[in-house]
Amino acid sequence: GIASLPGSFFLQFYSVSPLSVLPKVNRKKWKEEYIRQTHQLSEHASLWLGRTLIDDFKAVDKKTVLQESIVSMAVAGAIIGAAVGGWLNDRYGRRTAILIADFLFFIGAIVMASAPNPAILIVGRVFVGLGVGMASMTAPLYISEASPAKIRGALVSTNGFLITGGQFLSYLINLAFTKAPGTWRWMLGIAGLPALLQFILMLGLPESPRWLYRKGREEEAKAILRKIYPAEDVEQEIQDLKESVDKEIQERASSEKINFVQLLETKTVRRGLIAGVGLQIFQQFVGINTVMYYSPTIVQLAGFASNRTALLLSLVTAGLNACGSVVSIYFIDRTGRKKLLIISLCGVVISLGVLTAVFKETTSHSSAVSAIETSHFAPYTCPDYSSAGSSAVWDCMKCLKASSPDCGFCASPTNKLLPGACLISNDTVKDVCRGEHRSWYTRGCPSRYGWLALVGLALYIIFFSPGMGTVPWIVNSEIYPLRYRGVCGGIAATANWISNLIVAQSFLSLTQAIGTAYTFLIFGVISVVALFFVLIYVPETKGLPIEEVEKMLEMRVLQFKFWKKRPDTSTKNQA
Repeated sequence: GIASLPGSFFLQFYSVSPLSVLPKVNRKKWKEEYIRQTHQLSEHASLWLGRTLIDDFKAVDKKTVLQESIVSMAVAGAIIGAAVGGWLNDRYGRRTAILIADFLFFIGAIVMASAPNPAILIVGRVFVGLGVGMASMTAPLYISEASPAKIRGALVSTNGFLITGGQFLSYLINLAFTKAPGTWRWMLGIAGLPALLQFILMLGLPESPRWLYRKGREEEAKAILRKIYPAEDVEQEIQDLKESVDKEIQERASSEKINFVQLLETKTVRRGLIAGVGLQIFQQFVGINTVMYYSPTIVQLAGFASNRTALLLSLVTAGLNACGSVVSIYFIDRTGRKKLLIISLCGVVISLGVLTAVFKETTSHSSAVSAIETSHFAPYTCPDYSSAGSSAVWDCMKCLKASSPDCGFCASPTNKLLPGACLISNDTVKDVCRGEHRSWYTRGCPSRYGWLALVGLALYIIFFSPGMGTVPWIVNSEIYPLRYRGVCGGIAATANWISNLIVAQSFLSLTQAIGTAYTFLIFGVISVVALFFVLIYVPETKGLPIEEVEKMLEMRVLQFKFWKKRPDTSTKNQA
């Protein structure tokens, strides 16, 4: 009965591959370091990618604009793809939209892999972004509309699991290609194969039955619904779908056009958009990309200063992300969407509080820089430290902020918390420092409470993934009336990608202005706001047929007194 579902997962399963191997080519700018990490890169694989890409495109290493364009064009493409995808879904169908996304993604991967210059590489990134943006809102919608209500949440969550599982697999694939000739071309090109595979598989899969019914192809829709639902439930499902379409026809009158004023004036759509768009915005603004960026710093805070931990870190965090998606699959149709969001946000708030406290303690109690220890490595002394003079008081944090050139902290051999040396940051100095059995720090400073940061990182991912990581996509795939589902889903997905871009572009300035600890604190406050938003504005859709969700939104009253128990709307509807 659910044979039509698996193919729709493939694009999401591998869609992170081209993002996860984005070039790492300029280690002199903290800004570029942030941009790269926001896409959850594999440190080890990307290092090889950067070296080989520089050999082909020398200009990329010298021009910051090119680096930023290579990164941001994919996000810009995703924003456009999500926006256009909503219109495509309603006009030509969910299956057609996925096929177009596959095609764009495949073309983008081929263009990137064969790019003769950075400009063509950027063009390929735009094509990939268009495909990812379109698929990000279409795949959950297609799965949702072809799923029985009882397991709809679990199946859409499976889509999320395959995304995070795809991230994990992409690290392993990238590692496998690190020593292959033309490393970066293989890494970027291989991502086109899953898109091609899904395109072929989708040709044999049916269209969404609900879209078919709305377009007047009732017999096709009924045939598909009979394959999905048990015999005793299918007639009721067809009747509910008929009522929904009949109501839509009455509202539409003779006009086929949908305008935004009409969207906002329609009570069910307006309430659905508030909940759906709000969740997508908060998904980004609770700081997931920031936490992922600082994960190497957090590992160094915990006392693991070796660069070899970077790949392990990528695998562990991706693995935790995937495990969280498995938790979502199990609980989403048991505990419900809203409860999972509340539990998720509570855990996110606690973990961000832990990270705030640890970063604050590290900043205020950082290991000192010793002139004696530094003079031991006289040829490699950090230029900024030398020019500051003997009267200046330097610590590890101040050393790591030096940028002319970048500097690192070589800890004391007896105790990493004792005064150490501030040296130029390069591979030679790193080897000299470690050759004396010292720890080398470039992202974070040693701290006696570093292990708490590791706990905070793990807690954040464990709580974020099953709730805020997957539920916003599930809610958006089922909360809108049938006629507006594609357009509203596109609006919500576009809001998600725009929020992603805003956080990526503003985070660096924020950390430079107020510090890392207070930046995490701001994300914690935003998470608290998100928690109240969920309590008040987000309805529970567990177990409701998609047509019943519309009726529930029509009768729903905003629950400002969220602590009071609400009557069971689904029971009323069934009655």
